[in-house]
Amino acid sequence: VQLVESGGGSVQAEGSLRLSCVASGFTYNNYYMGWFRQAPGNDCELVSMFRVDGSIYYADSVKGRFTVSQDHAKNTAYLQMNSLQVEDPGKYFCARERVWVSKGTVACGSDEYRQWGQGTQVTVSS
Repeated sequence: VQLVESGGGSVQAEGSLRLSCVASGFTYNNYYMGWFRQAPGNDCELVSMFRVDGSIYYADSVKGRFTVSQDHAKNTAYLQMNSLQVEDPGKYFCARERVWVSKGTVACGSDEYRQWGQGTQVTVSS
């Protein structure tokens, strides 16, 4: 059972990236799937959450710019990031849990989420 992120890279401000989170050993539609961002020296900030009822949470800082989706046939979750800004860089993680964890910030790898991916790095230059 694992989560594997990919798609990170370096872009200029206003550029776009699409991150992927491939799951194995479980199906997405039974879990809350979160995307987190860790800036250097910080804990993981919740960027977006795909809830089990299909609703989606976005942090205010990314609303209108980031979009999450899931492809159940590929067992893959996506984070489409448009209009990337210089405050968006960091290591991006996906994580899953059975219940809604109503915290905007958690320690990366925290057991509040039963599983985390290894993360993928995003850098944005001005």
